[in-house]
Amino acid sequence: MDSQNLTPTPIRCGNTEFRWGERTYIMGVLNLTPDSFSGDGLSADTGAALAQARRFTAQGADIIDIGGVSTRPNGQAVSADEEIRRIIPAIERLAGELSVPVSIDTYKASVARRAVAAGARMINDVWGLRQDAGLPQVAAEAGLPLVLTSNQRDRPAADIIPGIVSDLERAILQAIAAGVPRENIIIDPGIGFGKSLRQNLEILRRLAELKQLGRPILLGTSRKSMIGLVLDLPVEERLLGTAATVAIGIANGADIVRVHDVEQMREVSRMSDAIVRGIE
Repeated sequence: MDSQNLTPTPIRCGNTEFRWGERTYIMGVLNLTPDSFSGDGLSADTGAALAQARRFTAQGADIIDIGGVSTRPNGQAVSADEEIRRIIPAIERLAGELSVPVSIDTYKASVARRAVAAGARMINDVWGLRQDAGLPQVAAEAGLPLVLTSNQRDRPAADIIPGIVSDLERAILQAIAAGVPRENIIIDPGIGFGKSLRQNLEILRRLAELKQLGRPILLGTSRKSMIGLVLDLPVEERLLGTAATVAIGIANGADIVRVHDVEQMREVSRMSDAIVRGIE
């Protein structure tokens, strides 16, 4: 694997160049589902999706991540056809009208292929290639960045950091074997995906250890259950808890933060970058 002392090579995502180490990038979450855990699902409403994406862009989002299936524990299974029905009209509109790129949050190759044809410029797989081995080929053929998440829902890990490192090493090699350039791979430790509260907190404390993989790190803690468990708060009251996880995540090496509250987390990221990266 790459040396942890080397800054990953910049990548192209649509018209945007992500230059790792210069600042933290903001990924705005756009859920086109009726059962989002965070309560912000838009139920495939293309007009509402476009309006929210425009708000996110105005508030400082660098990329919009669209999903048509809830990733909550025990979320309702959705067919590829239904997932496509939910997301494609919105991706087509957003790709044509936004100044920032669109990412597709899916683990199905058939959905990713349709999303890329509609204008998506990043693929975000929350199962780290465990559900569909054909997914990396879609990214390879299109020359797009691929986010690989370490998901322990089907195989819990007793020792979480070594477990995540091993899982991500496997996913990285799998993606490269399918033709994805190493520089197009982004890693995500998978906060909330099959981890206990103690393990989620440990990941945040030890996030910098993932730098040994030599890839940029995406962190998704926004409104998640670990914040509710620590603070005893419902989803809609987890803004400040999210801010704490974002700031600590950036201090420990996060390159992208995936958030629901773009305006507030953009301020948290700018302040954290000023401290951590020495930005004036």
